[in-house]
Amino acid sequence: MSGDDKIHLLYMIILLAFVAGSFLYSRSGKLHQTVQQGMIWGLIFVGVITAYGFKDVFRAQVFPSTAVQNGAGSVTLSRANDGHFYANLKINDRYVEFVIDTGASAIVLSKDDAQRIGIDTDNLNYIGRAATANGTVSTAFVRLGVVALGGIVDYDLPASVNGGDLFGSLLGMDYLNFFSEFRINGDRLTLTR
Repeated sequence: MSGDDKIHLLYMIILLAFVAGSFLYSRSGKLHQTVQQGMIWGLIFVGVITAYGFKDVFRAQVFPSTAVQNGAGSVTLSRANDGHFYANLKINDRYVEFVIDTGASAIVLSKDDAQRIGIDTDNLNYIGRAATANGTVSTAFVRLGVVALGGIVDYDLPASVNGGDLFGSLLGMDYLNFFSEFRINGDRLTLTR
């Protein structure tokens, strides 16, 4: 147990003792009701501790695009209900949700997402071309300053802004190739540097 864990445990014990002592003092004389309410509060306390212990599991279920850190250089994403894997990347202090697309070669931002992270999409040169399932679209080359997936941070990454209508942003192989391994195990995608 680390020093921080010991401090947190001590804090929780002191807090529990204070709450329990205050409760018992205020309820002296009504022993049966006090014991019953004490048991309820005990169950609530155990529930909170359990929820905190499984916070990464809960987060992965409720927010599948949130990366769960497995350690230095490794994150896990959960499959969404639609069957795709999504990743929330923090780009220049703003979060952008990407669909992980192994069929895409580049990091591709929709115009809306590009604007949200501070790119002036009206003044870009859409001179690139990309073949998509919906035909050929124009693209503009950009560089992304600081890109973070969980605790994994990259700098100055090349990307494209889609000149057409794009339902969302795509995280293609240019980004996935930064990882030494990406593995799907059931409904989990693990990316490891």
